[in-house]
Amino acid sequence: MSKLEQVLILDPPTDLKFRGPFTDVVCATLKLSNPSDRKVCFKVKTTAPRRYCVRPNSGAIDPGASLNISVMLQPFDYDPNEKSKHKFMVQTIFAPATITDTETMWKDAKPDELMDSKLRCVFELPSENDKMNDVDTVSKAVPVLNSSKVDGPVAAKPTSTALDDTEMKKVLEECKRLQTEVGKLQEENRQLKDDGLRLRKAQQPAHIASNSSSLIGREVTTSSLPSLLVVIAAIFIGFFLGKFIL
Repeated sequence: MSKLEQVLILDPPTDLKFRGPFTDVVCATLKLSNPSDRKVCFKVKTTAPRRYCVRPNSGAIDPGASLNISVMLQPFDYDPNEKSKHKFMVQTIFAPATITDTETMWKDAKPDELMDSKLRCVFELPSENDKMNDVDTVSKAVPVLNSSKVDGPVAAKPTSTALDDTEMKKVLEECKRLQTEVGKLQEENRQLKDDGLRLRKAQQPAHIASNSSSLIGREVTTSSLPSLLVVIAAIFIGFFLGKFIL
C-alpha cells in the first residue's frame, strides 16, 4: 500500500524563515490547518532539538480547525557563509475513535498510516532597506493610532496585533526562563561533580592515615612486650634472692 499524502495544510509549506539578528530568541510561526472531516493527530520533529523550542510540539486538530505552532530559535553566533542544515518534519495520523494513550498510538502506528511533511530552516538578516522600511512603517502607524477619525474595523486591527505581541512576549519570556533553569541545573551538576571529587581525594589520605596509625600501634605493642617480660623476670629474681639471703 502506498504512503498517504499529508492531509494537513502547512503555512509556510516548505521553508521556515527566521529573521535575525540572532543575538536573542527568534520566533517563526507554522500554521497547521485540517481541511478533512476527521480529527488528525500531529507531532513536530527536528534534526536540531537543542537549538529550537516548539510549542506545542504535539496534539490533535479537529475537522475544519487550524492551529499555530511557535518555533523559537535559540541565540547563536550567525555565520552568513554557513548554510543551515536544520530541518523540521510534521508527522500526522488520523485519530482513532477513542484516544487513551497517544504514546501507544504513535508506537503502534503502521508506516502506511503515517503522513509527513518536511520543512527546511532559512536564516535571514534584515537588509538596510528593510530597516528603513520598518522605521517608515512605525512612523506612519503613530499618526493613525493617534487620529480620532479611525473607524471601528481599522481600530480593531492594532488591538489584535497588540494581543499577538503580548502572547509572543510571554512565550519568549517563558523560553528565557527555561534557559536560565537549564543553566542553573548544569551549574549544580558541575558543583556536585566537584564535591564528589573533593570527597574522594579527602577520603584517600584519611584511609592511609588510619592504616598508618594501626601499624604504629601494633609496633608499639610488639616493642613493649619484651620490656614487660624483663621487668617481671627482675621481680621474680629479686624475690628469690631475698629468700636465700634471709
